[in-house]
Amino acid sequence: MIIVSGIRLPLGSTKEEAEEAARRQVGATGDYTLRRVSYDLRRGQATMVCSVTASVGDPETEKHIASSGKGMQYAEIQQLRPRHGAEKLEHRPVVIGAGPAGLFAAYLLSEYGYRPILIERGADVETRASRVDTFFLNGELDPDSNIQFGEGGAGTFSDGKLTTRINDGLCDYVLNTFCFFGAPDDILTKARPHIGTDNLRGIIKRIREKIIENGGEVRFLCRMDDIRVENGKLTHIGCAGTDIPVQTVVLACGHSARDTYSMLMDRGAMVTAKPFSVGFRIEHLQEDVDRSLYGKLAGDPRLPKGEYNLSAHVAGRGVYTFCMCPGGTVVAAASENGGTVTNGMSRYLRDGRNANSAVCVSVTAEDFGSNPLKAMDFQRNLERAAYAAAGGGYAAPGSDMGSFLEGKRGLKTGRIEPTYPRGLTAFDLEKLFGSELSECLRGGLRAFAGKMECFSDPEAVLTGVETRTSAPVRINRNEDRQAVGIQGLYPCGEGAGYAGGIVSSAVDGLRTAAAIIERYSPLTD
Repeated sequence: MIIVSGIRLPLGSTKEEAEEAARRQVGATGDYTLRRVSYDLRRGQATMVCSVTASVGDPETEKHIASSGKGMQYAEIQQLRPRHGAEKLEHRPVVIGAGPAGLFAAYLLSEYGYRPILIERGADVETRASRVDTFFLNGELDPDSNIQFGEGGAGTFSDGKLTTRINDGLCDYVLNTFCFFGAPDDILTKARPHIGTDNLRGIIKRIREKIIENGGEVRFLCRMDDIRVENGKLTHIGCAGTDIPVQTVVLACGHSARDTYSMLMDRGAMVTAKPFSVGFRIEHLQEDVDRSLYGKLAGDPRLPKGEYNLSAHVAGRGVYTFCMCPGGTVVAAASENGGTVTNGMSRYLRDGRNANSAVCVSVTAEDFGSNPLKAMDFQRNLERAAYAAAGGGYAAPGSDMGSFLEGKRGLKTGRIEPTYPRGLTAFDLEKLFGSELSECLRGGLRAFAGKMECFSDPEAVLTGVETRTSAPVRINRNEDRQAVGIQGLYPCGEGAGYAGGIVSSAVDGLRTAAAIIERYSPLTD
């Protein structure tokens, strides 16, 4: 196919107008489909910038056309069609974790007749949502069903953001699969697609139902707490007191499964520490974010809710915004007793009054040592300190930005009402992060203020702490996707240290499932 990019159209133009503009540029009949839409708001004007895919003939013809015109390139259509392998399976494949990596791995295995068993430590998405609501209301934490654990993984209670930095042809497969199960079609064309927490719950349930319809099995409230390795091969796993014989296990445990990491290390898996980031959530009024980005065009219904992605380099560390949630709320994301954790969430319409984003600073082995246990302890100690600082009950330590920049305790709220459900306690956040990391965070905030006016607002609310930006460790694997030293164990996704976000995790799960399909033949009984 040909990708025609850089098509500039007036704000409010239709997909048909974009496709017609591409047709004129290519100069050939065929099938034209709007691919992406973004917005250029420089020089005080708003312009739609579109890309369109064109299928106009055989590959050689398309290559010739693409090479002859500016703004066109040829791209292979990547399809996911693994062929069944010949090696015999003695047991059904097992998938650990029903986040994006595990869910898509189990879905592909089920579509190819492998009848996988999907095991999830948390509850189904309906029960999980009820337990999360209970936690928000009264602080009763379920360590296995919360914002981090349960059907759909941590991404279920976020924004359903589908932006990714990976350049993999299977990203389109993931988006199309989400649409097949009920996601809005606009995720196929938005430059920053999102599903929304409210829509994502139903989509996840329908994927689960399809896995079962294909002969798969799903077991909830069933945590994998042990593995048995004999002669370098995985032979059994322990789940909820049951010993299960296995041959292939897709390990998609999620980035917060600290108990799983520790167990794997005890059983000889090669687990290494990796860099991650820590920080806090910042809340602005959404209208202030829109005004900072759109100027006089703020509020124009033809423009999406304003969102940003900022970064700076301060004193040798990266400081950046992460998981920005327009029109959303800050949520209580603890998964261990006695630790306060934050995350962000928004619904599809993004119609809340506030916008929030993580503001994080990178930490490395120099901060916590090369021992993966110390990397996890670095996170855990911050979370416990935040819990104590706020007085317990999973309240969060908070500050207005002006007080944090001045290095003092203060929480002035007026225009911006904090949305964290367990309440905020005024606290000097430097006492949590220490002077070095705090100075880097301050430097990042000042740099961001030079890019967006809303970051100059001293009343912006900071809520601590954000620690689960990514896995603190990596479960090392070989090129065949099996864990180093353990045949039959396939670590994948964000929890294994190989992805970051819904789409890249789903792609890693798909490629892992495809590796199993191409090696083994389906069970015949």
